[in-house]
Amino acid sequence: MLENTPYYHPVGKEIDVFNHAYQNKIPFLLKGPTGTGKSRFVEYMAHLLNKKIITISCHEETSSTDLIGRFIIKGAETVWLDGPLTTAVKEGAIIYLDEVAEARPDVIVAIHSLTDHRRELFIDKLGETVKAHTDFMLVASFNPGYQRGFKELKPSTRQRFIAVAFEYPEPKVEIEILVNETQIDSNTAKKLVAIGNKIRNLTELGLTETVSTRLLIDAAKIICSGLPKRLSVHVAIVEPLSDDLQTVQALKDLCDLMI
Repeated sequence: MLENTPYYHPVGKEIDVFNHAYQNKIPFLLKGPTGTGKSRFVEYMAHLLNKKIITISCHEETSSTDLIGRFIIKGAETVWLDGPLTTAVKEGAIIYLDEVAEARPDVIVAIHSLTDHRRELFIDKLGETVKAHTDFMLVASFNPGYQRGFKELKPSTRQRFIAVAFEYPEPKVEIEILVNETQIDSNTAKKLVAIGNKIRNLTELGLTETVSTRLLIDAAKIICSGLPKRLSVHVAIVEPLSDDLQTVQALKDLCDLMI
């Protein structure tokens, strides 16, 4: 394993699938709720493949211009500046479009020609078409249906990718992740994972998001740095989940019984 490789615990065959997608130049889609390790997995694979990774966190203002590039004024002249997608296409990097469904529709249109046999990018402002470097790979993630008012990817777009679903790890694996990420003792890690799974199963609370592995890691980190366990759970797990006072109090009471 390469030095400084990010810690990642496989939960299935996702490493093999990614490698085959890369070898066959097929775009890769990660589906799943927030905080399940999608971004960490892409970073991990980029390290294993020894490839540069360019990450774009997509949101409702992300446009194709942001990705492809734009003209800028430099001194007395106007020059073209490549965007991150164009840079990745030319250099053969991995481009990771995180939460791609949140981006504007023109982004999806722009990447279509990169996700089929053409593997090319049309730069309309230059009137040029750039063929993708042989090592270029397009990776995207989205959160299908876990958020209120979520945006869906069209079937015509999803069918251009090999897709892998990410879920929260099994308790044994999640405990191991917490210990490796934070050096917390295994007994406390076990209690944090139990809290996470308990809240995940409380569907009657109607939470927009549930407890991610990321939240559990945050709680473990501040426990390790000396903050009391219950307070750590309150601020790192409970408070980020809801603003409803009754819900927050109910979750606090539940967590206090478990740690």
